[in-house]
Amino acid sequence: MASIQGEIVIARPIAEVFDFVADERNDPKYNPSMLRAEKLTQGGIGKGTRFRATIKSMGRPLDMVLETTDYERPTRLANTTSMASAEIRGALTFEPDIGGTRMRWSWDVKPKGALKFLTPIIGRVGKRQEAAIWAGLKRYLESTPMAATWVEDHSDD
Repeated sequence: MASIQGEIVIARPIAEVFDFVADERNDPKYNPSMLRAEKLTQGGIGKGTRFRATIKSMGRPLDMVLETTDYERPTRLANTTSMASAEIRGALTFEPDIGGTRMRWSWDVKPKGALKFLTPIIGRVGKRQEAAIWAGLKRYLESTPMAATWVEDHSDD
């Protein structure tokens, strides 16, 4: 298993950062690897909410299902991600910071099949990828008026 941790400070209020990140449908706005994300469950976002997403990995689409396993607004968000090549479990925590919101991430990546042999590399690459993804979130949220950041269609909420 590979463990990936990091943190970033985003110059936005904690509730805004939490709510935006909790809705996986926003991910394609700041993560260039995320091709699409859709909500699978009915109702509002909370514990048990499931999303289906597709990322581009090594030039090919890779499908995954994400499930929110813990939802303590606005301080903690945990999920599991299931895909053909790995299982990922982890959490994001949010706390007020003088600069806005300090967001920390901690993921445990359990590669499947032949990828098990690449676990040490997955940890190093994953750390860089996560830092880049969350830096993209920071750039997006800090440069966009909050009202313009939300997913347009919330008809199934």
